[in-house]
Amino acid sequence: MDDGDRRALDLVKELVHRLLSNSPPSATADSHQSTTLNPNPIIPSDQQYHQALRYAIRILSSRMTPSIAADESAMVESIKRRLATQGKSSDALTFADVYTKFSLKTGQGSVRNKWAVLYLLKTVSEDRKIQKHQSTSVAPNGFLSSALSGGLPELVGSESNRNFGLRNDCSKVLNNVQGYTDNSKDSRGLVGKLGKMEKGYSDGSLSDDFQSLNCVGDNSRVLRGKGEVGKGWSGGVLMVSKDPENLRDMAYKEFVNLSKEENEVSEDVLVRDVLYACQGIDGKYVKYDKNEDGYVLPDWMKVPRATRSVVRKLCELGWLFRKVKGYISDSMNQFPAQDVGTVGQAFCAALQDELSEYYKLLAVLEGQAMNPIPLGSESACSGSYMSLRRLSVWFAEPIVKMRLMAVLVDNCKSLKGGAMAGAIHMHAQHGDPLVNDFMKRLLRRVCSPLFEMVRRWVLEGELEDIFAEFFIVSQPVKDESLWREGYRLHAAMLPAFISQSLAKQILRTGKSINFLRVCCDDRGWADAATEAATAVGTTTTRGSLGYGETDALESLVTEAAKRIDTHLLELMHKRYKFKEHCLAIKRYLLLGQGDFVQYLMDIVGPELSEPANTISSFKLATLLESAITSSNAQYDGCDIRARLRVKMMPHKTGDRGWDVFSLEYDAGVPLNTIFTESVMTRYIRVFNFLWKLRRVEHALTGTWKTMKPNCITSHFFSKLPQAVKLQLILTSRKCQVLWDEMNHFVSNLQYYIMFEVLEVSWSNLVKEMELSKDLDDLLAAHEKYLFSILEKSLLGERSQELNKTLFVLFDLILRFRSLADRLYEGINELQSRTSETSTNSRDKVKSRGKSNDKTSEPGSWLGEGRKALTQRAGEFLKNMGNDMDVIGKDYTTIFEGFISQLPVQQHIDLKFLMFRLNFTEFYSQIQPITRGKLF
Repeated sequence: MDDGDRRALDLVKELVHRLLSNSPPSATADSHQSTTLNPNPIIPSDQQYHQALRYAIRILSSRMTPSIAADESAMVESIKRRLATQGKSSDALTFADVYTKFSLKTGQGSVRNKWAVLYLLKTVSEDRKIQKHQSTSVAPNGFLSSALSGGLPELVGSESNRNFGLRNDCSKVLNNVQGYTDNSKDSRGLVGKLGKMEKGYSDGSLSDDFQSLNCVGDNSRVLRGKGEVGKGWSGGVLMVSKDPENLRDMAYKEFVNLSKEENEVSEDVLVRDVLYACQGIDGKYVKYDKNEDGYVLPDWMKVPRATRSVVRKLCELGWLFRKVKGYISDSMNQFPAQDVGTVGQAFCAALQDELSEYYKLLAVLEGQAMNPIPLGSESACSGSYMSLRRLSVWFAEPIVKMRLMAVLVDNCKSLKGGAMAGAIHMHAQHGDPLVNDFMKRLLRRVCSPLFEMVRRWVLEGELEDIFAEFFIVSQPVKDESLWREGYRLHAAMLPAFISQSLAKQILRTGKSINFLRVCCDDRGWADAATEAATAVGTTTTRGSLGYGETDALESLVTEAAKRIDTHLLELMHKRYKFKEHCLAIKRYLLLGQGDFVQYLMDIVGPELSEPANTISSFKLATLLESAITSSNAQYDGCDIRARLRVKMMPHKTGDRGWDVFSLEYDAGVPLNTIFTESVMTRYIRVFNFLWKLRRVEHALTGTWKTMKPNCITSHFFSKLPQAVKLQLILTSRKCQVLWDEMNHFVSNLQYYIMFEVLEVSWSNLVKEMELSKDLDDLLAAHEKYLFSILEKSLLGERSQELNKTLFVLFDLILRFRSLADRLYEGINELQSRTSETSTNSRDKVKSRGKSNDKTSEPGSWLGEGRKALTQRAGEFLKNMGNDMDVIGKDYTTIFEGFISQLPVQQHIDLKFLMFRLNFTEFYSQIQPITRGKLF
């Protein structure tokens, strides 16, 4: 034993001596005596001294590891609370006073770890309390009883010292430990030397009992198991369950021996093979089995079932790695030939970055697997630091990430572009923070190409989508169809984190830029896009948007759409005069310019009465120009007048010019985006309807002009026979009544179309044009305007039957016009023939005396005289009256059927037409006639 050890032993002996000298004489003293220190120190016996010394050395040389946190204040409160619950309030106060002095002692030579001293004293006190309740079978031996109870042994072996109080322990030790530290300069190395001293004392430096006690302590596990304890043992030795010098060391050695017997392969080799498998490489024993679809140990290898299960579980990481790595390799190899896409490439790059971090972890684990376990005891055998259980702990987080990546790989094999980003986004909706953070990091990389496409489309109108990944697709179309058909949403590529409304707004913003650039040849959108980006605090450069910034994206799209759409509408109204062109179409194609329409109908009427195949479109164009220059249309702009042209519709055999004549309006670019071919076709349908209505109204006006000169026929009524006179009056009356009825219908229908339909629809269009915020709103307003005209004019799909009935009525009115013209032409001819007959009769009277010969031409109408003329007139008027009755009957039947269909029409504005036609309720009093098939 060297000098340092001897000095340490001397210090321990001095401390034990002080403690034993201040111990109370008897445990049976009253409470008042126990609260004061004994003024007369008691000299302990040699047996007590040696027993206490062994006990102190055992405590100081042990490696006690407390199971509670080091909290000095909590430990003090625990001791005071324990004394108070035992009814020792005065002891608690004394302890508090002593602890106050103890804690105030700082500086050189003071105790730094005061909590450890308090914990030791409390543990000793609790151990002595446990010994009081031990069974009598193990009570005589202090060492064995303490070992079986799991606590600390008694300080002295005498029965009188077992009731040694907690207060005296605390007070004496706190005072004496302070004195010990004050008198020793070498106290810092005491605890470190005692473990070595204890082994050296067994050579005879201490008594033989101490050496025997060491033997008992080293074999305590065997003695406890067999229950064989010598009767000569007395006193106690501190047994600590976490002491690596005894039980833990022995248990570890036995575990190593058993493991070697049960395993053909050491754990180090298995750890190395598992690490290889996690990199997708077959190890020496752990190999990939295609039948099992995983890494397994061979069946012939002698390995415990638990070890085999742990290896299989750990190798799941390698199986997942193999799946992810295979997907990356396949995608990169197929990239030139197949459409992996930029989003797919970004996904593979993100997965590769995660695998790089995974490689770093495996490198760290391989390095640790090559290092031995750091043991505190030289006698303990050291092995590899990395074990299968440690690998299970290390793999806890990587296996979660790898499983998630494998799931994403399975779900994204057949997807690309926005569909892939949407599928990955659905897995980000997770409550686990680890999974959520991992998915967000992954999605930032994956969605980067997608957000770059959105940025370029919204701010530049460029669609860079080589692999058809974007949720907006384009197709080659004419300029006039660019807005309606050039671009559309691809719903399958729309990711879930972009709403349908936002996607439509993104689509419209890019369409507006392309419309301005291609159709309007305008560059003002670039300034609007830059101002929008500045307004929302972003830039127009690459990478300014990313996943998780949906609010910023929505703000940018909203601001850009607002500014670009405002610029577009301003261009349409000011430069291209959209409203003026709509008004021109209303005035010419919808016949709103009354003087122009009336003059045009007058001058083209004779030409249109000819067969359609004989009419020259050049002559009609000349007549159109003449009608423009002869009406107020001449004051319109040259640009508007130049767009109005004559159009001849396809005709069939027997068609007249009235059936094929039409006007068209050439809107031009970019207005033809709104006035497309289909739109202009519907305008022509309305024009044809209104043109025929005006033709019918013009025909009735012409009939009235023919019927007006009644005075012409009145002077020769007196010369006609009575029967012919009555027939003439009856036929004329029928014609007049039928004309009145037809004129009432046509006038009210024309008023309804011009005011209730056209003017109201135009007023609504003007209001909606002022409220339009983008080109789509303008298109919708015009579409609503045209649809309203078609529906209210009985040209819609729901009014086809009624429209056919209406055109039958128009044809009957035109037939009536022809019949009326024939009637009054016949009356005029009758008048002229009657005058000629009277002249011839006077000439015959004068020449009768000169010649008795009757000179008459056989078969001549004039030669037959007045009688033949009267007969022919009666027959003519009778036939005309019958034809008039037929037309009147057909008209009444069809008109009543038309009236009966109006109340069942779905459009509410048709009620105004019904109200005007049946204002006097004349038709309501007539029983509705069930109309059959008219055509």
